[in-house]
Amino acid sequence: MVTFNLCDAIDAPTPDYAPGNAKESWAQDNIRLLMSNNDGVGWRNNVGVAFRADGVPVRYGLANESKQMNSKLKSSDIIGITPVVITPEHIGKKLGVFTSIEVKAPGWKFKGSPRENAQLAWISLVISMGGMAGFSTGAL
Repeated sequence: MVTFNLCDAIDAPTPDYAPGNAKESWAQDNIRLLMSNNDGVGWRNNVGVAFRADGVPVRYGLANESKQMNSKLKSSDIIGITPVVITPEHIGKKLGVFTSIEVKAPGWKFKGSPRENAQLAWISLVISMGGMAGFSTGAL
């Protein structure tokens, strides 16, 4: 996935080979397989909040330091590294590019909900810092 432009980041075509009953879990598995086939790696980024026995919240996942932050900026489902060979001063060296993929079920279309806009804000941030990011329904 080499997505640097937000129009491309929002457009998430479903792969031709996606089963008719494919769910988000199928898309996630397929994305991670494609990443590994391209010498990259991706990890599941679970984001949420749990409560200790004494009621104190424990937040987990990237960019989830507060409820307010999470409402405006939602980190993606898969966080990874994509190896890229850079030229000319870095010829022959691999650099790892931060990669962030928000997984959606095949057939999904961007509607601009508050949740999707917070996910898009994260994607925009990653792209603006030179990373690769976007929504995906199972393709890279």
